[in-house]
Amino acid sequence: MTTKRILSCMQPTSHLHLGNYLGALKNWVKLQDEGGECFYGVVDLHAITQPYDNDTLAEATREIAAAYIAGGVDPEKSALFVQSAIPGHSQLMWLLATMTQMGKLERMTQFKDKAGKHKERAGLGLFAYPVLMAADILLYKATHVPVGDDQKQHLELARDVAATFNTRYNRNFFIQPEPVIMGDATRVMSLRDGTQKMSKSAESDMSRINLTDDADMIAKKIRKAKTDPEPLPETFKELEERPEALNLVTIYAALADKKKERVLREFAGKQFSEFKPALVDIAVEHLAPITQRMNELLKDKAEIDRILQSGAEQAREVADPVIEETMDIMGFWR
Repeated sequence: MTTKRILSCMQPTSHLHLGNYLGALKNWVKLQDEGGECFYGVVDLHAITQPYDNDTLAEATREIAAAYIAGGVDPEKSALFVQSAIPGHSQLMWLLATMTQMGKLERMTQFKDKAGKHKERAGLGLFAYPVLMAADILLYKATHVPVGDDQKQHLELARDVAATFNTRYNRNFFIQPEPVIMGDATRVMSLRDGTQKMSKSAESDMSRINLTDDADMIAKKIRKAKTDPEPLPETFKELEERPEALNLVTIYAALADKKKERVLREFAGKQFSEFKPALVDIAVEHLAPITQRMNELLKDKAEIDRILQSGAEQAREVADPVIEETMDIMGFWR
């Protein structure tokens, strides 16, 4: 296979926020429009590795799918699917788990972070979910995977597992996927602490701008965003020790599609009392159409389900033969 095949996914754990959009979703759209095959998943099996609300899982899944579409993912160009609708994810995960070394999983930093001091009580799913992530990628023989800094370790494991399988069975079967480092990916930080990433799991909703927030809520969050008393400087270097100021300038630059240096030239010497209203205007202008489209989609659950079912069919067309050949290689009776 020589076709470039992109795979990337998000969990339906809570509302997507501005960081998800600028750091990932916006770039998914760019990759989609550059050609090649794109598979974008809602990974609900990953969402259950920690406590979750089973009564709202399906709705959360639809909401993430709606955010993908509202953000620019085109179901006519990309396969948009739900992980649990493709049995091959779980099946391949078990097959790969039999050849994944415990020592490598124990070194995964995200397990340490999420399990904290209670790793002895953590579930097997939380410990082994990097193997499921490897299965997500290898099931589609993805050639490229967009990754952030916190996912590089997991992609490396997927590459290792692919190499282990190929060596063990003396086949050049699984592709070792390459990372896609988006040069223009935007790292958005918390509105309450400029040293921490904007996060779906942060306790305070005021720390993030959700894609479901209306114009009034966006304005309120930006007005209350933490800053410092100094005016905006003339040079980017002067921002490096001012994390909250840097974060707001970064957000403005990403939404305006401008370089941060240009934004500083426009606002140099001005206080945040002048800068924040301008940021509110551009944030509302950019995000309001996404929120409106999401709300339209969420009113028509049948249409979202139709799109997801169609995407699952496309995904299974690729995934099912990979599972069948994997089992043949491994020697199973079928």
